[in-house]
Amino acid sequence: MSLYTPDAFRAPDADAVSALLAAYPFATLITGVAGGEPCLSHLPLLWEPSPPPHGTLIGHVAAANPHARALTAGPSVAVFTGPHCYITPSWYLEPAKMVPTWNYAAVHAHGTLEVLDEAGKLDCIDRLTARFESGRVPPWTRQLEGAALERMLKAIVAFRMPIARLDAKFKMSQNRAAVDQAGVIDGLRAHGGHDEVAVADWMQAHAPSR
Repeated sequence: MSLYTPDAFRAPDADAVSALLAAYPFATLITGVAGGEPCLSHLPLLWEPSPPPHGTLIGHVAAANPHARALTAGPSVAVFTGPHCYITPSWYLEPAKMVPTWNYAAVHAHGTLEVLDEAGKLDCIDRLTARFESGRVPPWTRQLEGAALERMLKAIVAFRMPIARLDAKFKMSQNRAAVDQAGVIDGLRAHGGHDEVAVADWMQAHAPSR
């Protein structure tokens, strides 16, 4: 499967892709199953930049989740969705000649999952915790140990996915004239919603007019 990406909406560089993977870690993981329906789970995935060229994802699912038994059944794709929102024609120079659209950024990471052993499970949990507790004062740290920790580890299946291919699409008004793109950014900021401001920021940082 491939991501439809017109030339105007291709990611400007690898740094922009990395920024999305780091800033929007909640993903949809899809694993193909021969002769059956694909398994699909929503979960946080930690992106690590090594090994090159695309890095690795790590995460875990509940052992009771049927997806846990299919992790290595076929190739997988993790879908990351960045900032997105509705774009009104009112923000263009000639709104009567335009139609509404939706701006968004998305990255598809393709690869084959590898199930981790018990030590890998614990490392996965600690890495995810460190990532999402970062900036909290004080950060929560894992205190479970012994039998309680063992029970928790048995309840999950952890995995890593070396990324074989990355597809990225940043649909951020790059196909519009500079005056229209500026109008969209101004309109988004004036609207003031969280999603709108995030899209405006992304347009300015990662989606220059072409």
